[in-house]
Amino acid sequence: MCAHKVRIHDMPEEERPRERLLKYGPGSLSNTELLSIILRTGSKDENVLNMCARIFSEYNLKQLSQANISQLTNMRGIGPAKATQIAAVFELARKLEVFMDDPKRKIRSAGDVYSLLYPKHRELKKEMLTALYLDTKNQILREEVISVGSLNANIVHPREVFKSALMESSASVILTHNHPSGDPSPSREDIAVTEKLVEGGKILGINVLDHVIIGDGRYVSLKEEGFIN
Repeated sequence: MCAHKVRIHDMPEEERPRERLLKYGPGSLSNTELLSIILRTGSKDENVLNMCARIFSEYNLKQLSQANISQLTNMRGIGPAKATQIAAVFELARKLEVFMDDPKRKIRSAGDVYSLLYPKHRELKKEMLTALYLDTKNQILREEVISVGSLNANIVHPREVFKSALMESSASVILTHNHPSGDPSPSREDIAVTEKLVEGGKILGINVLDHVIIGDGRYVSLKEEGFIN
């Protein structure tokens, strides 16, 4: 019988992914074996291990995590059910990265902002401006998406940023957005938007503490760069 068609249950017990996980723990399994446990079954043409090995020969882990449902179902042997299983496990992983036991997480630095939001921003194909509204202890009261698309000083209005700040009685706000290119260097529009919002905050008595631009594995703080006093 072709190795691709050998069922997992027909394999020696010590070679089966589920049994190996139970005996040695999940850290002992390869990406292929872990994915095979999630998908459980293969197709009529190949068993689940061979299917997962083929998937990882075509996509690395990051590429697979970024694939949408349409892209997943275009893979041979992956239907809607398996596609949703793959999408769900990666979304759980993203949620774990930003999980907080204490809902009022304290922001001490631009690095804290980056750690909090990078998992949500790193795979976005468009720029997304997000505001973190803080209390007097720099604890997060609320996180809100302000706009999606390239930042433009003529489009991003202080009203949209400070409306929730006033509702939450925020003492300050931190702005952040991503650069899909991966390069977090600020553009002229980034600086213009920041200056506009800083001035708007001064009128309302709400400090704009920072504007953190998130790239691929790195960030730039406009506060640290001297654009915010």
